[in-house]
Amino acid sequence: MTKQNLPHQKVIMVTGSSNGIGRLTVETLARQGHTVYASMRNANGRNAAARTELQQLAKDDNLDLSVIELDVTDDTSVEKAVADIIENTGRVDVLVNNAGVMNIGITEGFTLEQVQRQFDVNFYGTVRTNRAVLPHMRKQGEGLLIQISSLAGRVVLPFFGIYNASKFAVEAMSEAYRYELSGSGIDSVIVEPGPYGTNLFETIPWPDDKRRLKQYADLAAAPGSMIANFEELNKSDDGRNPQEVADAISELIVTPTGQRPLRTVVGIDYGVKGLNETAAPFQRGLLEALGMQQMEQLVSTTKAA
Repeated sequence: MTKQNLPHQKVIMVTGSSNGIGRLTVETLARQGHTVYASMRNANGRNAAARTELQQLAKDDNLDLSVIELDVTDDTSVEKAVADIIENTGRVDVLVNNAGVMNIGITEGFTLEQVQRQFDVNFYGTVRTNRAVLPHMRKQGEGLLIQISSLAGRVVLPFFGIYNASKFAVEAMSEAYRYELSGSGIDSVIVEPGPYGTNLFETIPWPDDKRRLKQYADLAAAPGSMIANFEELNKSDDGRNPQEVADAISELIVTPTGQRPLRTVVGIDYGVKGLNETAAPFQRGLLEALGMQQMEQLVSTTKAA
């Protein structure tokens, strides 16, 4: 990919940029001419190699791409990262909430601490970063929040219960932002990727409570089989390229405010696009019943990418 020149360059922060979809997204957006801040935790430790690789890429290809330290589970880290961006550029136009972790296993087998950790990254981490950028976007009179959810934010899979719950929470909050921020020139949108071959499967936190797991007998082995099936799909000819997600994010960014769909399904959708379209009229009816007819147009049907 060669660097392009966009007529409307954006200042963009992407969380969880060390690998996977986040890594593809920051490179894609930087090559399109945007000013991109690739955030990651432990940029000088565990993710030092990823930081160095991105910095070298920016130098070699003359990209406006910077790596910043950001731990979405830490208030101070989030506030500092956003403050540094504002100091450097004076604004932040787009936040891509990509950082996430995926717990898989017997739901009862996860300890409370594990459940809290899942939500601290996927849900509270999104809350933290949104709260950090929103005052600046409101001051600018424009901005875009892109929440990377999942098909698992709309349908429930056995053994994905904790992950499902965190993504359901992200979806609810993001849609509430959609309505509440509409008068501020700020869009909130949701990207729902299907299964892709990323590092999420390689870093799965499995349940810690072995005593509870023993009570499930042979069923306790089922989550591993499910993951193996997903990995086999991703390696087959039917597997999808995660670049599709980065491209969908890119398209949302250049779409004018007010014209972006609330939800964008990317890849194999297992019927989620239809589910979204079926639910939309009920949401419009609820808004109308609450006397908020002016918000009905914000419940747009899903776009498939």
